[in-house]
Amino acid sequence: MMHPKLKLQQRLTFLVAIVLLVAAIIWSMTTGEYAMSFSQVVQTLLGNGTYADQLILIDFRLPRIFITLLAGLALSMSGAVLQSVTKNPLAEPGILGINAGSGFAIALFIAVGQINADDFVYILPFVSMIGGLLTAFFIFAFSYSGEKGLSPASMVLVGVGISTALSGGALTIMSTFDRDQSEFIATWLAGNIWGDSWPFVWVFLPWLLLLVPYLFFKSETLNILHTNEHTAISLGVSLNKTRFILVCIAVMLSSAAVSVAGAIGFIGLMGPHIAKSIVGPRHQYFLPIALVIGALLLIVSDTIGKVVLQPTGVPAGVVVAIIGAPYFLFLMYRTRAL
Repeated sequence: MMHPKLKLQQRLTFLVAIVLLVAAIIWSMTTGEYAMSFSQVVQTLLGNGTYADQLILIDFRLPRIFITLLAGLALSMSGAVLQSVTKNPLAEPGILGINAGSGFAIALFIAVGQINADDFVYILPFVSMIGGLLTAFFIFAFSYSGEKGLSPASMVLVGVGISTALSGGALTIMSTFDRDQSEFIATWLAGNIWGDSWPFVWVFLPWLLLLVPYLFFKSETLNILHTNEHTAISLGVSLNKTRFILVCIAVMLSSAAVSVAGAIGFIGLMGPHIAKSIVGPRHQYFLPIALVIGALLLIVSDTIGKVVLQPTGVPAGVVVAIIGAPYFLFLMYRTRAL
């Protein structure tokens, strides 16, 4: 049973996070090369805006905001699951090589087909997920021991190795690209949110509606996995099967996110850790807050990138990395990983 004080603290934290997220969304809607006032935004949303306001807000900014919000949610949830399954506080989709696997699959798809990425924008998300899932399969294959089963520590080490190899492979493949192809994959790897139209929202949204509720349902199982393995086995948890299913779901979430938002790291690291530091490590308590924080961090990063260098902007992944790298070093120091 949740302690009343902790329950109040969770609700207040969640409310504050929601308010900050709404403020960040409003900031993103009013900011850009075409500046809009808050009253313009309200009038446009009510259907009374000018043609230019309707075009900028409804067709361009809102789908990008939705994609950014959903990607932040997915990456934060994916990171929380991976940290619990591997029992490594530094685990997240980028570190385990999921982002690199997605990037390599997209680079290979473009190179083999000799295609222009702009002509296959709706296929690339599925290519990304295939790359992420295959990467997860190899991580499991190389981390499995006949006697000990799956080793969480080995999963992280193998993931780092695979990530390095695939990132190098993607860069090598890029040498065969023409200028447009190279620019696309380079900005994608930098974390550029390219899937910024409504069809990408409708393609991406079902994955969250299916997978996120399931992970909330498995919160107690995640709590058990985060404890001692002998305790988990004594409580009837099938470790290998459960880890495999949960990691696959985490991979699907992160791959779906990075396919439309680029190879963005650190959101899956920062979101869960910030939430845990406020309400503790039980998943029922911190997951809702972690999701909102993940969305908040990515929307703020994307808006900052949009403001800093107009009109092209700075990829959101670069801004996130500037924020996340010091936080990652802080976590390494705190967990004595150095």
